[in-house]
Amino acid sequence: MRIGGEIKRPYSSPEEWIALVKEMRYSAVLCPVDSGAPSDVRRLYRECAERNDVVIGEVGVWRNTLSQNDDERRQAMDYAKAQLQLAEEMGACCCVNIAGNRGEGPWDGFSAVNYAEDTFALIVEMVREIIDAVKPKNTFYSLEPMPWMTPDSPEEYLRLIKAVDRPAFAVHLDYVNMISSPRRYFDSIGFITECFRLLGPYIRSIHAKDVIMDNAYTTIIHEVMPGKGVLDYTRILPLAEALGKDTPVFVEHLPDWESYCEAAAYIRSNAQKAGIEVIG
Repeated sequence: MRIGGEIKRPYSSPEEWIALVKEMRYSAVLCPVDSGAPSDVRRLYRECAERNDVVIGEVGVWRNTLSQNDDERRQAMDYAKAQLQLAEEMGACCCVNIAGNRGEGPWDGFSAVNYAEDTFALIVEMVREIIDAVKPKNTFYSLEPMPWMTPDSPEEYLRLIKAVDRPAFAVHLDYVNMISSPRRYFDSIGFITECFRLLGPYIRSIHAKDVIMDNAYTTIIHEVMPGKGVLDYTRILPLAEALGKDTPVFVEHLPDWESYCEAAAYIRSNAQKAGIEVIG
C-alpha cells in the first residue's frame, strides 16, 4: 500500500522536496508542481519521484468549471486541461477536480441547481471536453465526490461514468464526503464496501479521512482526522489494497506537518494490523 498526503513545509528543489517526502515516509505524493512550472523543472521532479519509487498520485485542479461567470468558467476549463496534460506528463495516477457549483456562492458550495438534470448534462459535456482536448494515454481525469453536488453516491458516480463514455474518465474516491446522512454514518463499513464494489475497476486514488456525528439537531456530521472518528480502517484498507498495491491513499485537510505525520502514521499502523505491506 502507498500512503501520502500534503507536506506543509516549503521546498525549492527536487532534492529538498524528496527529503521531506522521505521524512514523512510517504510513498505517494501530490504533484509537487503545477502546469505553470517550466518543462525542465517538471522533468526534474518527475525523474526524482521515479528514482525514489514515489508515485505521483494526484494533480489537482480545484476550479469551478461550472461557474455562471463565463470568464471564470473559461479560465477554469483552460486550467483543467493544462493540469490534465501535466498529469499525463508526470505519469500521475489521476487529475482530480470537483464538478463545481453552478449556483451562487463559493466555487465548491451547495445549490439546488447542482442537482438539476441539465447540470448533469453540463458535467458530462465538461468532462468530455477536458479529456478530448488532452487525449491522455497514461493518466485519467476524475471528479471527487461531494455531499452536495454530482457525484454524491457510488450509484451516481457510476451513472456519470457511463454517460461520459470516455476510457480516460475514472474515479477519485472520497467516501467520507458522501457520508452525509445518519444511515450512511451508522453503516459506514457497509456503505464504503459498496463504494468499492461498484467503483473498484475505476478507482485511481483514495482520500482517507474520518467522521464524527454530533448528538444535535438536525444532523451534524464533522470530518475529522483518521482515528478521531468512527471509521474502522482495519476493515477499509483491505478494500483499497485489493485494487493493487500502488493505489495511493491520501490523508488530507489537516493544518500542519505534525498533523499529517500523525494521520499518515495512523493509516500505516492500521494497514499493518490488517496484514498489509506498506511501501516506504
